[in-house]
Amino acid sequence: MSSSSVPVPGLTRFNAAEDGAARAALAEVCASTAWAAEVLAGRPYADVGALLAASDAAVARLDEAGLDAALAGHPPIGRPTPGDAVSAGEQRGMAGAPPGLAAEVRELNLAYQERFGHVFLVCATGLSAEELRDALRRRLGNPPQRERDVARAELGRINRLRLARLVEDERGAGPDAKPATVSTHVLDTAAGRPAVGVSVALTVRTEGAWSALGAAETDGDGRCGNLPALPGDATHARLLFDVGPHLSRERAGGAAFFPEVTAVFAVTPGEHHHVPLLLSPFGYSVYRGS
Repeated sequence: MSSSSVPVPGLTRFNAAEDGAARAALAEVCASTAWAAEVLAGRPYADVGALLAASDAAVARLDEAGLDAALAGHPPIGRPTPGDAVSAGEQRGMAGAPPGLAAEVRELNLAYQERFGHVFLVCATGLSAEELRDALRRRLGNPPQRERDVARAELGRINRLRLARLVEDERGAGPDAKPATVSTHVLDTAAGRPAVGVSVALTVRTEGAWSALGAAETDGDGRCGNLPALPGDATHARLLFDVGPHLSRERAGGAAFFPEVTAVFAVTPGEHHHVPLLLSPFGYSVYRGS
């Protein structure tokens, strides 16, 4: 069994919990009872990856009523539910936004709800107020069914992050400790647009040993925000970007000079680590974003 498939204590507790307690915990992740019932029925899970895959499948199978119920459980961007530390933390990019920008986001939220009939849903973890506003502007132009599909995909990402926190191994952490999280954004500076479909692998170092944690691909905006939360004893994290296929496509089949990019960074417990990659055919840079 690989290190990435060893059940963490939080997952062990979730697997062993009474149905009522587990269902209540899942309700904090997603408001859809259909989603919760499907995830609950899949217990016990061998590892966190199996749990997240079950969540993805349950989100994909939600009917229209189930999707509406899930969307209704999320507050508008910029207006987290009072006392809800989870949504406030996910939307912390809006904290301290200038009044004019905050007002624009409120107006765009109203226009979105009027056009589509439901709350604007985005995986806001790691996004700034400007990025959230830009996402609202962009998605207002989507046809209704296309936007419905986008909202479903964003729901899947949010559920993944929340589930990872739910089963997080908190060895050595206090009762109020939050897991560290990671996201990234790949921009092709030569092409002047996001790099889509770049595979990103996340590994972590705990007690001197590296182990695989998860992987994902950048979306249509070049973002990768659905990586698993980090274990509580992680000291460093490493992002491996498989940029060769993207660069080869952009150069009409020419071989990439840097087919892979690796970024290693120190982990601060409880913080979100947004590590964008600026990419060009013969160079790159990474930095800590917000």
